[in-house]
Amino acid sequence: MEPVEEQQRRPWVVGVSGASGTPYAAAVLRGLLAAGESVDLVVSRASRLTLLDETGIAFRDAHWREDLATWLARGADGKPDTFAEDVRDLGDVRYWAAGDLAAGPSSGSYPAKGMLIVPASTASVAGVALGLSKDLLQRVASVTLKERRPLVVAVRETPLSGQTLKALVALDEAGAVVLPASPAFYAGATHIQDLVDFVAGRALDAVGVPHHLYRRWDGELGGASRPD
Repeated sequence: MEPVEEQQRRPWVVGVSGASGTPYAAAVLRGLLAAGESVDLVVSRASRLTLLDETGIAFRDAHWREDLATWLARGADGKPDTFAEDVRDLGDVRYWAAGDLAAGPSSGSYPAKGMLIVPASTASVAGVALGLSKDLLQRVASVTLKERRPLVVAVRETPLSGQTLKALVALDEAGAVVLPASPAFYAGATHIQDLVDFVAGRALDAVGVPHHLYRRWDGELGGASRPD
């Protein structure tokens, strides 16, 4: 019989696809962990190339915890150890290899809360919209939809083709939240990290996870210029 803590664990699955925007994924992961949420992580093969290109970090299955800590500590401007104090404890993160189609989250009986694909490439959008299971990321997304759990798709591409727009409409109709990685400026951004955190915060808003990643609109003009 499983320990009580294992029976009660209900993680959010975070899928990282090959689109540009690995800082968005890092910010979402930090936000979930800061809120005390359990996380299951799926990093696609293509996203490893993007992560290496954008951060210089080689994400390795055998050393995933060490590589994840390095990644999450890095700021959106590329400075290492910006968030080192925030990612000391990764004890409630579980990693699943992208090729492991027998992984826990591949089954609807696995007790996940839902899934966020951040960033979502157009290829992952198309695959999920068609119900494919090319890899674990797509499989978990399909399971999330069929089980009627929250699915957030933070698409990161511009411009968008007609085929991608059709796929996004199909995902919306299936119950997913289509959340373009489109930062706003009313929150008073003064740094690239502020823009990244806005998108991450909106993704967390979509699944009801509390956070303090951005200044919310309070109905008064000029609020962004006022000191906290």
